This record gives sequence, C-alpha cells and structure tokens, in this order.
Amino acid sequence: MSDSDSMVAKVYAAASAEKQQAAYDEWAASYERDLFAMGYRLPAVAAAVFARFVPTETAPILDAGCGGGAQAEPLALLGYSSITGIDLSEGMLSVARSKGIYAELKQMALGERIDLPEDHFTAVLSTGAITPGHAPPESFDGLIKTAKTGALIVFGLRVDEGQNPAYPAAVARLERDKAWRRMFATDKFQTMPYGEPEIWNAVFVYEVL
Repeated sequence: MSDSDSMVAKVYAAASAEKQQAAYDEWAASYERDLFAMGYRLPAVAAAVFARFVPTETAPILDAGCGGGAQAEPLALLGYSSITGIDLSEGMLSVARSKGIYAELKQMALGERIDLPEDHFTAVLSTGAITPGHAPPESFDGLIKTAKTGALIVFGLRVDEGQNPAYPAAVARLERDKAWRRMFATDKFQTMPYGEPEIWNAVFVYEVL
C-alpha cells in the first residue's frame, strides 16, 4: 500500500470528527500532491463550472470544506475575491492560508451548526467534502442557510454505485421542499482515475429559493 493509499484509508476509517481532523492534519502537507498524482479532477471541474455560472464580481463567496484551496486557486486567478474558506482541519487551513487567496479562513465542521451568518453568501462552492467518510448529508441544509436567496451552490457529488443513498436523497429532499432548484449538472466523470477508478462524480449547480 502506498503512503497516499494509507492516508486515504486512515481518513475513511476515522470513527469520529476528532480522528478525522487528526488524519487530515497529518496528511495536509502532501494531500494535494498525493491526490493529483491519482488524477484528481474534481477541483478543476468544479472551478470551471463555478466560473461558467457565477460572475467574477460576485461576493462574498463561501468555500465549504476548502481543504488546502485547490478549487479556489483557479478562481482567484480569474479575479474572484472575498472568499471565505471553512474546513475541519487546521492543517489543511494552514496550507490554504499560505496561498493568500482567501479573505478569511475558519476551522469548523460541516454537518454541525455552521458558525457563519445566515442569508449572507452570494455563492457557495463545495468539492470533495460532502461525501461518505467526510461531511454528512445534512451539510447541504447548512449551506443553504448561509446563502442568500438566488445564490448559486456549486458542489460535487458521487454518482457511482458505491455512493451512500442518503446523499442524493438529501439533495432530492431539498428540491422537493423548494429550498433550491437544479440549474445544471455535468456528465459523470472518474474522480481519480489513476487511484480510485471506481469512484465517479458529477458537479451540480443549484439555486437557493
């Protein structure tokens, strides 16, 4: 087993938020190098979709589960600013902080009460965070609470057979409840074709109602 495989296994095996935080803190320095070596496509696809639908003058923006900031880097290069990043891991936030692309970075867990103003953000981005072994399905509810009416929420979601059905069910529930509506979805693609070829994602755009 490679070092990156070992760290992936450690993160998914974490039985509590505290253990997951510790695993990500340990992995933070090499996280992006390890995942991109496996062909990690989700940050680039999510950033491209975000740039297609969200004007560059949009502010403020929330990057929920920001990690080291891989998905925000291309957005910053395109002129997006006033981005707030939140993540469970202080180690990941330290990596993100070193890039100088965030207006604010805060340590907090998705799925719990998000300590951010409600009805505040004009766009939200979340990639690779709301997924089994990471943040729970109810995290979507928290993102909607932080967003203004009319805000766009861009997120990646697993669409392979190994996906926990609670995640697409949460998305569908919020759609039925008219909390948001779907604006766009990419075709499915392999998230990490050189490391975990069985995992597929799509990137979605939803408008908060």
